[in-house]
Amino acid sequence: MVLDTSGWIEIFTQGPLVSEFRERTDAAERIVVPTIVLYEVYKVIRRQRSEQAAVVAVARLKAYEMVPFDEDLALEAADLSLQHGLAMADAVVYATARHYEATLVTSDKDFAELPGVVYLEKPEQ
Repeated sequence: MVLDTSGWIEIFTQGPLVSEFRERTDAAERIVVPTIVLYEVYKVIRRQRSEQAAVVAVARLKAYEMVPFDEDLALEAADLSLQHGLAMADAVVYATARHYEATLVTSDKDFAELPGVVYLEKPEQ
């Protein structure tokens, strides 16, 4: 399984979908984390909470299998970006999930209709 940044943010900030994302991470046999997700989680948590909270979040992410952004993923992400109109970070996350034949779990609407994605819609606020 690949959990998108939106899912990790839900978990680390106790968002409205925290239970749904935790259930999926608890049930997953394997979780891979693209390094771009590490970047995004650190940035968001540091901006919203604190540097200390961001460092704790990073440490928790590093307990899973980290996937570096290499040449193969770069080219696959570029193709997927062109094919599906994805922004760079989203394309890297999606390419990682596809490369590892993993399900992508997210609450990011940009992924909602893509194959191999479980989209968890956020409740209206």
